[in-house]
Amino acid sequence: MTETAPADMDVPYVVCGLNEIPSKRAKDFRLGRIENGEVKHWSILIYRLGQNVYGYENQCPHEGVGLDFGGERFVNDNGSLLMCGKHGALFDPGTGECIDGPCLGQALKPVPLVVLDDDVCVIGIELAGEDIEDDVDEDEDPSLCDDVGV
Repeated sequence: MTETAPADMDVPYVVCGLNEIPSKRAKDFRLGRIENGEVKHWSILIYRLGQNVYGYENQCPHEGVGLDFGGERFVNDNGSLLMCGKHGALFDPGTGECIDGPCLGQALKPVPLVVLDDDVCVIGIELAGEDIEDDVDEDEDPSLCDDVGV
C-alpha cells in the first residue's frame, strides 16, 4: 500500500537536493500524484538557474511527449532554454512558454516548487509518499520536509 499525503496539500515534499541539479540544467523525476484517490504516474522536470528552480510537467504541449524524448536532455547547448527532443520546440525556463517551434505560444504546465534548507520541494499537489519507481519498504515514512514547521 502506498502512503498518501495528508489532506493539507501545502505539505512540502522533498524531490531532490538543490545541488543534485547543476545550474542551467534540468532533471526528470517520476513521482506518484494522487488523483481521485488513486496514485498516477507523474513525470516532472526541474530546471535550475543559480539558486532558482523552475518546475514543469515533463510533457510537451505539442504532442504530449516528454521533453527528453529520445534521451535525457532537456536544454539547448548553452543551457539557457528548455528544449523538446522530438521536434526541437524551445521554452523559456522561467515561464514555460514556447518561444520557438511547433507549439509557439503554448506553455509547459508549471509545478509549484520551493527550496527549503537546500532541498527542492513540490508544494500544493497531493503526492504519494514514495517515489513510484523506487523499491522502498511500504512502512517507511513519506519524504516530507520535516523542518518547515508545517
